[in-house]
Amino acid sequence: MLNPDRLFPSDPTTRNIARDLFARVEKLPIVSPHGHTDPRWWGENPAFANPAELFVIPDHYVVRMLVSHGIPYEDLGIGANCETDPRRIWGCFARHYHLFRGTPSRLWLDHSLSTVFGLSQRLSEANADHHYDAIMERLGDRAYRPRALYDAFSIDVIATTDGALDELTWHRMARESDWNGRVIPTYRPDAVIDPDTEDFLSGLDRFGELTGCDTGNWHGYLEAHRNRRAFFRSLGATATDHGHLTPNTADLPEREATALFARIRNGKGQPGDAELFRAQMLTEMARMSAEDGMVMQLHAGSFRSHSARVRTAYGRDRGFDIPVSVNFTQALKPLLDAVGMDPRLTLILFTLDESTYSRELAPLAGAYPSLRLGPPWWFHDSYEGIRRFRELATETAGFYNTVGFNDDTRALCSIPARHDVSRRVDCAFLAELVVTHRLDEDEATDLARLLAGDLAREAYRL
Repeated sequence: MLNPDRLFPSDPTTRNIARDLFARVEKLPIVSPHGHTDPRWWGENPAFANPAELFVIPDHYVVRMLVSHGIPYEDLGIGANCETDPRRIWGCFARHYHLFRGTPSRLWLDHSLSTVFGLSQRLSEANADHHYDAIMERLGDRAYRPRALYDAFSIDVIATTDGALDELTWHRMARESDWNGRVIPTYRPDAVIDPDTEDFLSGLDRFGELTGCDTGNWHGYLEAHRNRRAFFRSLGATATDHGHLTPNTADLPEREATALFARIRNGKGQPGDAELFRAQMLTEMARMSAEDGMVMQLHAGSFRSHSARVRTAYGRDRGFDIPVSVNFTQALKPLLDAVGMDPRLTLILFTLDESTYSRELAPLAGAYPSLRLGPPWWFHDSYEGIRRFRELATETAGFYNTVGFNDDTRALCSIPARHDVSRRVDCAFLAELVVTHRLDEDEATDLARLLAGDLAREAYRL
């Protein structure tokens, strides 16, 4: 299934250089500073139940494609009265495997089935049962439990994404075990920052209970964030993450910020208050990051849960997060005016709006010392997306204002596959810079290693 020259240039000279660069980074340890693997895997180290629960049900890339062709969520093991036989779910997936042709998901799935489970034939309806049985046989082996796979994949460090109200039970369990894998949390406070979140006000009550702070007033609320951030750091966290529709920021005078919080806290918010509060809190989070050293990530430009019907029936993260256009230059100015030149701050920017790469993001990161560019995310986490990012951002921001690669996944077996794709695409891009005499080969060798992990390690203070 896997051609050794996949994703390399077709020109023989350039391909040979890409091969040589890739050979130097292919086996380097994986640095995974932003992702969504289940912390329970690392704390409890359970056996995976079956192939459907490993490859199909939790992977919104897979689910989204199948649903787009009219396959009901229930057939994929999701929702009330859903299919409960994992073999039937797997069979549905196998019958429709052709739908993934040409997509990054096909690359990741083929890589996982081949390198992790030793399967030599591409999945199809004809071999669905054979593949299911082969995977099931391996899942019974302790070598296929989460911690063993972490070690087999040569993961050096992996970060999960955790809500502000999460007690990090599984992280504590992993740290207290005799396993030496490094799994760290990431502070994701959206549920207690976004007034449009379900149960936002009750969440603030819980926030106060966890921290011992009075979240009924502005200063107590901010102190609760400082308290919670410190708790996350005590368990290894080095970063925060913020998923907002827009990158809008604000820097209100204290009296206005206090009044805004009071209106929202009392359930008397006015039109526009929710967006203004989210904007103000991005600046407050940036100030706190300058104070406590936590790297700040901003994922903007995703209209989350676009289908209200899907969200109500099946929950979040079911494939209905859709890109929207955003403006960073004007939106970030209040935050950057406040702390953008502070050498203690690192703010990593992600977007689903590719049009901003060369127009806004690269020029911003090429000017402000606090800014770094996150790698292509979700829809652009692909051969074409990674290449476009390099082409559009490098001329203005260079390589060193980027942070390498994040696999950003909840599908454990796809982690080495995603890093394989990223390293291949980056080596191909560097090879073309060499043959056009924009880089020397020794420079390309240095950069290949940086892009494969060292930039992420440095940016995330790992």
